[in-house]
Amino acid sequence: MAEDDLFAPNVTESLPIQGQPLAERLRPRSLGDIAGQEHLLGPQASLTGMLARGSLASLILWGPPGVGKTTIARLLAASANLHFTQISAVFSGVADLKRVFDDALKLKKTGRATLLFVDEIHRFNRAQQDAFLPVVESGTIVLIGATTENPSFALNGALLSRCQVLVLRRLDDDAMELLLQRAEAETGQHLPLTLQTRAMLRAMADGDGRALLNMAEQLFALPEGEPLNEEGLSRLLSRRAALYDRDREEHYNLISALHKSMRGSDADASLYWLARMFAGGEDPRFIARRLTRFASEDIGLADPQALPQALAAWDAYERLGSPEGELCIAQAVLYLATAPKSNAAYKALGAATRAAKETGSLMPPQNILNAPTKLMKNLGYGAGYTYDHDTDEGFSGDNYFPEGMGRPDFYRPVQRGFERDIAKRLAYWAKLREEGA
Repeated sequence: MAEDDLFAPNVTESLPIQGQPLAERLRPRSLGDIAGQEHLLGPQASLTGMLARGSLASLILWGPPGVGKTTIARLLAASANLHFTQISAVFSGVADLKRVFDDALKLKKTGRATLLFVDEIHRFNRAQQDAFLPVVESGTIVLIGATTENPSFALNGALLSRCQVLVLRRLDDDAMELLLQRAEAETGQHLPLTLQTRAMLRAMADGDGRALLNMAEQLFALPEGEPLNEEGLSRLLSRRAALYDRDREEHYNLISALHKSMRGSDADASLYWLARMFAGGEDPRFIARRLTRFASEDIGLADPQALPQALAAWDAYERLGSPEGELCIAQAVLYLATAPKSNAAYKALGAATRAAKETGSLMPPQNILNAPTKLMKNLGYGAGYTYDHDTDEGFSGDNYFPEGMGRPDFYRPVQRGFERDIAKRLAYWAKLREEGA
């Protein structure tokens, strides 16, 4: 197949029906019409190359809703001259899969392969996913699975190893505008919007092309009149809910973004990701718990007030609830983002933990052990212990590690914040220890 033919309209596709929803009427009829996925469908892109070589592999299309996963699957089948079959993991079970596989095997004997499109493939359980392995390996079907979930977590490793994962992007502003222009051409109408409210409409759809066209269809149905202002558009249409699932990947993506923004001392970015989590309905207690960990992991003793600030915000939220308590959490985020950073305590604990595992059950030196019984005293427990407060410097320099272990250097404070003062103290005590030796 010539490369120029890959994106030609598919004449075998049925023509749009006027009574269909606008989003369906505007469904692309060639791969070249698909908006916003040029990284997959451009001249040098992977899908283009597969079709040019005539070797379409089984694929997992991973991306948010409304970006063209189903359309791409349909057009790939047409471009590769494959029989197209579609099922949804929400409504299908093992019996449905067996029926599809049997039909595909019969069709294969006639010389034609089947492209099976599985919508929301992540909803199949592990055993159901395993059912695809033999038919994919034998070439009975070319599998195209669509998922909004991270395939690394949602799909079997065995299935992933037999498929190529392609990431579809959220539609950007240019792609959304292109869809609106196509909608106006299809209907022969102009949207009753100003430039400002047109941009607002695109933002309301949040990268979902289907949602954008559904909202545009409502606007086309309005009687003729003055263009809508922002208040009128908000009153007429509801903003598409931002993608957020507190049990799935977006939950972890946003808390990671918040954590790293605070670590990077970017107060504004930290507030943005915090607001995104609040808008998505995240439990503020979860955020407060992560802030408390951050205070020790990324700030530590560089600012000893970081941990009290995080705990105070957590306690204040418990007392106030939402929405008042959310401001307390925001205050803590700002404090942590602008505090001096150090992971010295975090690294020190890790190093000490590794040393504890390596040294096993070595006893402490006898001189620092208490001797509450006569027997223990006779055995030398506590003998030779120097009471630090009895020294001129308030520092004895005794060894507190097991005999033969040596003196490791776990805690290395940074030259930032309060840890600069701690470093001076440690250096002073190290000098006294050396002089005492």
